[in-house]
Amino acid sequence: MSKKTIDPIGKLMDLRFRSHPWHGIEIGEECPHTVTSYIEMVPTDTVKYEADKASGYLTIDRPQKYSSILPALYGFIPQTYCGAQVAKLAGDILKRPEIVGDGDPLDICVLTEKEITHGDILVQAVPIGGFRMIDGTEADDKIIAVLKNDAVYSGYKDINDIPAPVIDRLRHYFLTYKDMPGEKRDCEITHIYSAKEAHDVILRATKDYRKYVENLLFS
Repeated sequence: MSKKTIDPIGKLMDLRFRSHPWHGIEIGEECPHTVTSYIEMVPTDTVKYEADKASGYLTIDRPQKYSSILPALYGFIPQTYCGAQVAKLAGDILKRPEIVGDGDPLDICVLTEKEITHGDILVQAVPIGGFRMIDGTEADDKIIAVLKNDAVYSGYKDINDIPAPVIDRLRHYFLTYKDMPGEKRDCEITHIYSAKEAHDVILRATKDYRKYVENLLFS
């Protein structure tokens, strides 16, 4: 049996290119119980960072206008998309058929007792629940997770295990972090849901992503 040859030039060429955090990173074989997550922001950030959809590089979205402190690692789950499947779940539960997906990857908050000093990193996260957030008529779910093998938070298996003040802090952040002086946002968190429902939302978002990519390729 001949040994597989490795092209060293091809290997080096691969290293020249950075994987796009939305499209080029695998969600992981243990999805939805454990998911690879791309972290854009950490609690010490005073500006809002966001991955540029075209290039994949982390960019400054805007400085925070108010003193709004992020209470956890924040980013998104690669190869997910908030589209028709995610919107249908929210619309059916709320009896609001006008709800649509927000057209972004699925957001995730990752709780950890460790001090992570910067974003633009990948972590393994264990989803334990989520917030059903509706921004106008758009489903903008926030998956709540714990860092895999975290010394403190890995013992929490469902969002009901999390102390109420932590949930209140997360809720307050998401309802206020986009506030602008003199503007009022039509934004609400209608439900706090369990790990089981979070798994459903993630799987729906992966289906929405496949549909989104098919439309891009064949439109």
